[in-house]
Amino acid sequence: MAAVTATVGHTGVSALLRSATRHRALAKILLLAVAAAVLVPVLDSRWAGGTWPHALTVDLAGPLGRTSDWIIDNRDSHPLFLYFFGYVSNAVVLCVRAVYLVLLAAGWAGVTVAAGLVAWRAAGIRLALGTTAAFLACGLLGMWVPTLQTLALMVVAVLASVALGALLGLAAGLSDRTYRALRPVLDTMQVLPAFAYLLPVVLVFGIGVPAAVLATVVYAAPPMARLTALGLRDADTGVMEAVTSLGATARQRLLTARLPLARKELLLGLNQTIMMALSMAVIASVIGAGGLGDRVYQALASVDVGAALAAGIPIVLLAVVLDRVTGAAGERLGTRTGGTALVRAYALAAAVAVALAGRLTGRLDWPGTWTVHIAEPVNRVVGWMTDHLYSGVPHLGGTADWAGHFTTWVLDPLRDGFQSLPWWSVLLIVAALAWLIGTWRTALTAVLAMAAIGVLGVWKPSLDTLSQVLAAVAVTLVLGFATGVAAARSERVERLLRPVLDVFQTMPQFVYLIPVVALFGVGRAPAVAAAVVYALPAVVRITTQGLRAVDPAALEAARSLGATGAQQLRQVQLPLARPALLLAVNQGVVLVLAVVIIGGLVGGGALGYDVVFGLAQGDLATGLVAGAAIVCLGLMLDRVTQPTRRATKKGA
Repeated sequence: MAAVTATVGHTGVSALLRSATRHRALAKILLLAVAAAVLVPVLDSRWAGGTWPHALTVDLAGPLGRTSDWIIDNRDSHPLFLYFFGYVSNAVVLCVRAVYLVLLAAGWAGVTVAAGLVAWRAAGIRLALGTTAAFLACGLLGMWVPTLQTLALMVVAVLASVALGALLGLAAGLSDRTYRALRPVLDTMQVLPAFAYLLPVVLVFGIGVPAAVLATVVYAAPPMARLTALGLRDADTGVMEAVTSLGATARQRLLTARLPLARKELLLGLNQTIMMALSMAVIASVIGAGGLGDRVYQALASVDVGAALAAGIPIVLLAVVLDRVTGAAGERLGTRTGGTALVRAYALAAAVAVALAGRLTGRLDWPGTWTVHIAEPVNRVVGWMTDHLYSGVPHLGGTADWAGHFTTWVLDPLRDGFQSLPWWSVLLIVAALAWLIGTWRTALTAVLAMAAIGVLGVWKPSLDTLSQVLAAVAVTLVLGFATGVAAARSERVERLLRPVLDVFQTMPQFVYLIPVVALFGVGRAPAVAAAVVYALPAVVRITTQGLRAVDPAALEAARSLGATGAQQLRQVQLPLARPALLLAVNQGVVLVLAVVIIGGLVGGGALGYDVVFGLAQGDLATGLVAGAAIVCLGLMLDRVTQPTRRATKKGA
């Protein structure tokens, strides 16, 4: 009875708050209408026309082109390149080569046993067996040498990313001023698409391993910095006060209290850095990184799905193994028993013994007779799918027909509709959406971000990219919310989905293009399909967790009042899970945007194509301007999909 009374009371208060929220929304809309009535006639008379006025654009092609020319002309003679960037490049090459030679010297058996022993010590026997099986699968697929190349690059890039991220996080965790200064920088670094990092690095270091490693470091360091700062800033205040009262110095407090308390955050930062480094190492194959990513890239360029899959499977296996081992190591912190030093000694001795045995018997390389060639069978399957599923399926059409219909009926009308709107109306719509769910600061930030796109001179391509993002987000949310609701209401569905979602969330972005190209060919629709598959797991997980976190007392009260399952979902679970659902929308937008850009490789066009074109042609202006526009687009979409804390509290 108390639960029923509490629920009824909560419902009444919620109704009052919703009414007040509606009144505030109407007031905001009226204010915007008044502002539009004053400003629109002035803007329309001064800059008539639908698209962004040319007079309000800034041409960066000249300055960026001159910068690019200066770098190219002075790369082999200027002291800055000779005595700084040159030494950095040489150090990176030496480190990667040293790691690669060590892996080669250990042989396939030594590397596999060593990886299994590390996984055993960090995460237990099950993951050790899984790690061993993953490395053996890389060899069976004929990808042993490319796997070692990718691992060598990964080891150097991850160590450098962790060192840089830990130093930045340490500074941000101990200083509020540094934290405020670094936060927008880290935000920009994480929103900027991976391809946009490659062009300036290539200009300075040229095509090759140094550029790939340094681009990976810049891309993968922010998660380590963020989580290090989070762990240090959220240290238990009671523990810190106790340490301070004992007379500990600042250095002692850091070493004996803050860092030990932040161990789990630090290991989570390592996990995220490894995953992002692997993703970037694959993308960096387009600038000469070599390894598995290069095999995937070359296969996609020739639409050889079988070869792409043969190289893509080891990437997925590495991602899953690294994610599981580092995640399990974090969960096992503080639970280990004695005898660690002795066990480590035995494990090291076993790995060395296996490596020496391989060297003495001359079996360092993976045996060629143990290779399973899957490219030809996969290509035959793809050929069959192309002949029977690509088009001409009775009553259904085919995947190519679906892609064509989606482009004709959804993507083209969206793009043409956005591009036909007057530029000021787009800014007005952005302001209204951002202000309705946030504050005036949120709206101002979103409008300025959108206006910056026009100033950069890429208004139409940005609206094309926006249309693809919104179409992909709509499909992702429909599928994600439906699947999340099913998983939240059924333990069996959740158990079945968990391994699938785990694999999907650990796959690098590049790999999603392989099955999409096989099924849909190239174009904007395949780019959208890849984005949907990439963003769907996060939306499903967040939706499931949000619905499961609803107060059981509220559900029990609804059931006692005779509510059906559908009524409980519609009137109790969904309203109470609103913050989680909004977070799912926000994450879906961010993840979709990341892959729609990579879709430029398979005909996605718009800003993604501009970034890829700028990279391929060494055109700094085109690539960087498109990358900056993507950052602005991501910032705008983030502001119009994620309410501020204050706005959420008011409307809760």
